[in-house]
Amino acid sequence: MLFPTENDASSPNFGTRILLFTGKGGVGKTTCAAATAQRAAQNGKKTLILSSDPAHSLADALDRELGPEAQEVQEGLFAQEVDLYYSMKKYWGNMRELMLTVFRWQGVDQIAAEEMAALPGMNEGSVLLWLEQALREEDYDLIVVDSAPTGETLTLLTLPQVTQWWLAKAFPFQKFAFKSFGFGVRKTTGIPLDKGYEELEVIFEKLERIQKVLATSSTTSIRLVMNPEKMVIEEARRAYTYLQLYGYAVDSVIVNRVLPEDQVPENSFFEGYVTSQRKYLEQIRQSFSPLPILQVPHLGEEVFGAERLERIAASMYEDRDPTSVLYDEPTFQVREDEDGYVMEIRLPFVEDESVDVRHRGDQLVVQVANQRRNYILPNFLSYFAVTKHALEDGWLHVHFESEES
Repeated sequence: MLFPTENDASSPNFGTRILLFTGKGGVGKTTCAAATAQRAAQNGKKTLILSSDPAHSLADALDRELGPEAQEVQEGLFAQEVDLYYSMKKYWGNMRELMLTVFRWQGVDQIAAEEMAALPGMNEGSVLLWLEQALREEDYDLIVVDSAPTGETLTLLTLPQVTQWWLAKAFPFQKFAFKSFGFGVRKTTGIPLDKGYEELEVIFEKLERIQKVLATSSTTSIRLVMNPEKMVIEEARRAYTYLQLYGYAVDSVIVNRVLPEDQVPENSFFEGYVTSQRKYLEQIRQSFSPLPILQVPHLGEEVFGAERLERIAASMYEDRDPTSVLYDEPTFQVREDEDGYVMEIRLPFVEDESVDVRHRGDQLVVQVANQRRNYILPNFLSYFAVTKHALEDGWLHVHFESEES
């Protein structure tokens, strides 16, 4: 795990529950996130839902106009569509001036400099900074993050390291020398370079604090949203691999827009779709078990407004409390050993002699009796080969060594 999970004094409010919804673009994660937030608010929990997707659709789902700051849209429910440039203008003006000045010195024209003044990953980072502020300043019982598509969500995992590396490349000066130099520039030109550098340091500190919260399974759960479709499932499986690899707790899978079979007449246009859907639902069960798999039926109409979101939440959670931790155990992990790496997969109630393991490209194929399950491997394990495997205390240990050795 890359980030500590202890509840230390530097961490923001751990009394608040956080749910982060992610998935491939277009699968309906905003609908599921909004339905969850609305149900929690109806259950008496003060709830904030933040949209971090640059192509915001949260306002459409709630059927309310939203802005770049939180506003109450229903009793106990607050909503916000995060805007990077609004955030920079309001909170990080000195940092923006610092970036613009550096790029001008490097000969970048004004329009390009304005665009480049946003740090790489800052679009994703800005929602984390709003999240950190809400945890520190407000008294929400629940914060729901309607995340950007999967790739952008995974960017959050290494954001502090990436941005600090980028900063070192952009400003190759010693910290104190730069701040002294910046103070001199501010005295003579009015450009607050030293203040901008201080703002950057504060941002990094906040990002590191909030990632401790996100990596704490008792506080934060990630919910993977998908449709019963081949490419969507593949992306969800890969996302799940990396979320587990980096120590982020996925507590459920949500399968959205499931066509109810009993409502599809025989020999109809949708009969073929239902047949393939049945196959993909079984594939989802095999790929993500023992995670709870929540199904949401296709309503046959656009989903927006309180009444339709209520129907989505009722089918998704039934009698469950949407804020509870639905599953709290890791299902696999990767660790280094003296010969290479060991991938550990949770396989309870399985006898050793019934397990067969094969390595195919970026996938590990595990055959248990007549059941087969494919695990997406982290990319770096493509350069290693499986040498042995063993089952111990409900965990399958698969050993990888470099192909050269």
